[in-house]
Amino acid sequence: MIATMKASFDVLTKAFGPYQFHQARFLEFPGYESFAQSFANTVPWSENLGFIQDDRAIRADSDKIDIVTFVGAHELGHQWWGHQVVSANMQGMTMPVETFAQYSAMLVMEHLYGREHLRKFLKFELDAYLRRRGRELVEELPLDRVEDQDYIHYRKGAVVMYRLKETVGEETVNRAMRRFLQAYAFKGAPFPSSRDFLKILREEAGPQYDALITDLFSKITLYDLKADSVVSVKRPDGRYDVTLTVDAQKYYADGMGKQTGTPMNEMVPIGLFLAKPGDADFGKDKILKLMPIKIVNGTQVIHLVTAVAPKFAGIDPYNMWIDRNSDDNVVAASSGGGS
Repeated sequence: MIATMKASFDVLTKAFGPYQFHQARFLEFPGYESFAQSFANTVPWSENLGFIQDDRAIRADSDKIDIVTFVGAHELGHQWWGHQVVSANMQGMTMPVETFAQYSAMLVMEHLYGREHLRKFLKFELDAYLRRRGRELVEELPLDRVEDQDYIHYRKGAVVMYRLKETVGEETVNRAMRRFLQAYAFKGAPFPSSRDFLKILREEAGPQYDALITDLFSKITLYDLKADSVVSVKRPDGRYDVTLTVDAQKYYADGMGKQTGTPMNEMVPIGLFLAKPGDADFGKDKILKLMPIKIVNGTQVIHLVTAVAPKFAGIDPYNMWIDRNSDDNVVAASSGGGS
C-alpha cells in the first residue's frame, strides 16, 4: 500500500499536476463492508479489500490481479478527479470522476508492471463489462452519457481510456486532462460535463481522431477480432516468412443491445511473440514484432518477416478493443516447413 501511494504520486503529479495536500492516509475500517472511498487526503479502506490479501498468490499466478495496487491507485486518482474537479449532475457525470480514476490507476499499473503485463488488467475490465452489459435491465448508454452504471464508467472506461492513450498518445490525453483541470478545478457552478472534456480532447487530438473519439465515448462500439492461424516458413537466408490470417468485424449497438454491422478501417496492433501474452514468463524479450496494421471487415492475410520463428501471434493481443470474444485474439503458431 505504501509502495502504491508513492508510485501514484510519482505518476499522477507528473501526468496531471500538483496534489493539493501535504499528507495522504489509508485508513483501515472493519470488514462490515468491502469498499474503499476517497475523501480529502484520506482513503477509508475495508480490511476485506486488501489488508488480508496474500501477495504471494499474485506473484505465483499470472492470471491474478494485484487488487491492492489497483484500488489504491484508483482512490488516489480521485484526489484529482472528483476532488479537484466536480462534475455537473447530469448524464455522463461519472465519466470525469470514475473513468478518469480508472485511467489514473492504469497509468500506475503500467509504471509498476510494464506495458507488456497490462493485458491481464485490460482483459479483466473488458470481460467484466461484457458480462454486465448482458444483464442491463434498462438501457446501456454510451460512456459520455453514463448514468452511474458502474460496468460502463469503471470497466468499459478503463479499456476505452487505455486504447485512447495508445492511439493518440499518452501526452496528448494527459495534456487534455490537465487543460480540463486548469479550466474547472476548485470552481463552483456551472460545473463541467463529459462533453466539456471531449471538446478539449478533440482540440488536443486533432480532427484525424474525431471518428475514434465518437466511437469510444459517444457510441456503443463492439468488435469481433480473431486470429485464425499463423504459419512460419524458413527462408534460404535463415529468416522466416510469417503468414497470419485474421478476421475482423465491427458493430454499433443500441441501448437494448441490437447490433448493426458497420465498415471497419482501423489500425489495430498485430503481434508476433515467443510466449503467449499474459503468461507469467511474458515480457519485452518475448516480443518479435508488435505494430499497428490497417484492418478492415472480413478475413485478411498478413505477411511479415522475422529473424526467429514466432510461437504465438495475434490481433489486438493486449485487449484494447471492445472485443466480444477476446479469448481468440492470440493463436499458437505452426510450421510450414522450408529449407
